[in-house]
Order: sequence, then C-alpha cells, then structure tokens
Amino acid sequence: MKLPPATTPLLALTVLGGAAFLALAASQTTPPVLRNFKRIVLSDQFWCEGATFADFNKDGENDIVAGPWWWEGPDFGKRHEIYQPAATFQLALGEQTQVTVPGFEGGLGRKNTYSDNFFAFPQDFNEDGWIDLLVVGFPGQFTSWFENPKTADRHWTKHPIFPQTDNESPTYTDLTGDGKPELVCITAGAYGYATPNPANPAAPWDWHRISPDKKYGNFTHGMGVGDVNGDGRADLLEKDGWYEQPASLAGDPEWQHHEVAFAKAGGAQMYAYDVNGDGRNDVITSLAAHGFGLAWYEQTADGNFKPHLIIGQKPEENRYGVKFSELHAIDLVDMNGDGLKDIVTGKRFWSHGRVGDPDRNDEAVLYWFELKRGAEVDFIPHRIDNNSGVGTQVVTGDINGDQLPDVVVGNKKGVFVLLQELKPATQEEVDAAQPKPTTPPVK
Repeated sequence: MKLPPATTPLLALTVLGGAAFLALAASQTTPPVLRNFKRIVLSDQFWCEGATFADFNKDGENDIVAGPWWWEGPDFGKRHEIYQPAATFQLALGEQTQVTVPGFEGGLGRKNTYSDNFFAFPQDFNEDGWIDLLVVGFPGQFTSWFENPKTADRHWTKHPIFPQTDNESPTYTDLTGDGKPELVCITAGAYGYATPNPANPAAPWDWHRISPDKKYGNFTHGMGVGDVNGDGRADLLEKDGWYEQPASLAGDPEWQHHEVAFAKAGGAQMYAYDVNGDGRNDVITSLAAHGFGLAWYEQTADGNFKPHLIIGQKPEENRYGVKFSELHAIDLVDMNGDGLKDIVTGKRFWSHGRVGDPDRNDEAVLYWFELKRGAEVDFIPHRIDNNSGVGTQVVTGDINGDQLPDVVVGNKKGVFVLLQELKPATQEEVDAAQPKPTTPPVK
C-alpha cells in the first residue's frame, strides 16, 4: 500500500519503533517476523469519540470516516465533508491574543467539552448499493443515519431515526438473530433495541424493550452482545449481569436477568467469548470507564463467574507491569492470525478534561492483549501507540486489504489510523521484542 508523505496537509505518518514492535512467534513453517504499526494522523482536531472505515465511493478501497469527514483510501489524502463542520473554540495564546481553532475543545485546548458524534457504524440503509453512515450522538441525544450521495460531491442527507440513545457503549449489531443489525442501547430507563422499517428506513425506528424500567441513565457505562449460555441466541451483557434472550421475541417479552457483578462502576464494550477453551463463553469487560481495570470472568460449569484481573490500578497487578486508566473502548479481534481473539483497548484521553479522572494526563496508550492458552490463560500486552488511545469506540479490521487487522481511532487527540505490518526478523530479534513477565501469572 502506498502511503502519503508526512507533508500532506492534515496528514502525518510515523513508523512506530521500540516497544511498538510486536513479536510473532516463529514456527518451523513460518519465518520469524516482528509486528509494527504505521501511524497515520488524519487530523489533530477533536470532532468525535469514534471512527470507522468502509468503501464509501465504491472504488474497491476502504475509506476512513470520523466526525464530519471521510477520507478516500488507500492513501487518505483527499477529504470530503459529510455534514457541516461548524464547531470552533477560542484559544488564548496570551493576555490579549486569541485564535479560533476548528473542532470541539479537546487536546488542542484547555477546557473540557464534548463532541456531538460518539459512534459511527457503516451500513447501506436504503439498499441502493452505497454505504451510508449511522451516527450515535452525545448520550441521551438523537441517533441519525446519513445517506451517501453516491457520486455527487455534497453533504449527505441526514435522517434522524431514534430520539434518545442512552448508555456510553451502544452498539449496532444483530442481537435478534435475523441477520440484520439493530441499534442496541438504553432509552427511557430500559434496555432494548431499535429496528428500522425496511420499506421506509428514513422513518423513526421501532423500539423493543427487553428490560423493565430500572431507571438506567443516559451515562450508564458498560454494555455488550453475545451468547452467554450457549443456546445459540445472543444475550445482552451489562455491568450488573446479563439479559437472556428468550426462544421467541413475539410480543416483545421481557428478558430474564441474571445478576452478576461484572463491573460496579461500568466499563465499555463487553464480550462473551470462550477465553480458556473449555467450551463455555466467558465475559470480557473493563471495570471502570473512568478508573482502572480490565478483566475476564470465567464461566464455571454451574453457570457462575470467576473473575480474573488482566490489568488493575497498580503495575504489580499485571504480569507484565502494565497499568493505565480509562479503558473506555474495547474491540475483540484475532490480531495475529492464531485463531484466538485478542483484546484491543487503550486510554481514553481526557474523558472529562484535564482534571477529575485518575492519571488523566498520562500517555494516551493503545494496546492489544494477545490471548495465550495453556496451563494458565495469559494476555500478553503489546503497545501499538502512546499518543492516540481510544475514544468511546475503537474499531479494528483489515483496512488496506493485506489480511492484517488495523486500528482506527477518533477522540480528543484527533483521528488516527494504525496500519499493521510485518517485518522480517531473526529469532533473536523476535525474542528480544517479546514482552517479559515481571510477576507470576495473575490467578
């Protein structure tokens, strides 16, 4: 893939070195290689807390979308507006001098503000063959989809379809098993999902409540979708347990709730995945979106859950001495092609600004935790970057078609693309790059 020069406006490229080189264990048939990531900065302005990718112009190349813009792949050198980028803020350079800075006030500023774009999900909503974009705004506000104008160079038509999307980790995925994604979230104090009308996708979406009104708030943290009990139906995970999908959804029945103290404060995206290979799905979650902790909960034969801390508040709580705060977004994907899903997460930079949250001014790190099964489960931390982190969303997938998962991030520091690459190496170099344990495995 040809990459743009660092002098391209609003675009910079850095080849990460040192701790960012990631080792891939060699086998008899695979020569040793190191994994590294090329870091592309599409913007240093704050427009959104989530970004994603898709082929929006049907040229066979994935494009990046973040906030009011999308960038054409494969070099991301040409930018197009989806909607008017109207936000600005005043930055004082001295007692009498101020400058107007584009975007919401984030990493380039001093005060704490929030964007109006928290999540982005690509989908062809009107089935015209062109990928549109679903945007979830600030918690408690409208969710809308933007209609791709095809070859016309103009703003995309906005279709508001759901008035109140609550929870800070809503998702757009197939919860019901009908092969079509739904908007899964909280609204009016209850969990549920919203579905479009296929005959009129621009009309308001229908709400299907699955829980009683438990007064869940706009800013509730932690939610996910996955098959917890192995019955072939996706369930809804939340910080205090999980809602079991019934055999029939006719009449919108309430789902049975199973109480489990997964995360008292609430984390980010939650996943049901068989971590230890025993045939039962476990639960992966961060423990506090504005604090510390990443854990997996082992599902035992009796249906209970045993916690296993991956990283905590202190370096000694991780086998490799890794610690960072505010794990506000998580993705789960096989990063190294070994058939096991790994955890991609990082620090959400300045969730609430320069003050308030623990370690808020630390490096905005981005990691992938490599799952290793054996006598004990291990998650080996590989640092991808130390100056991007995550937003409320982090998206991982093969952006440039080389069969290697990449990462895209939008947050208060800007918009970033991290392209994974393999570098031939000696076995000695691979061994040297491998993270070294500093403590025994965490039970």
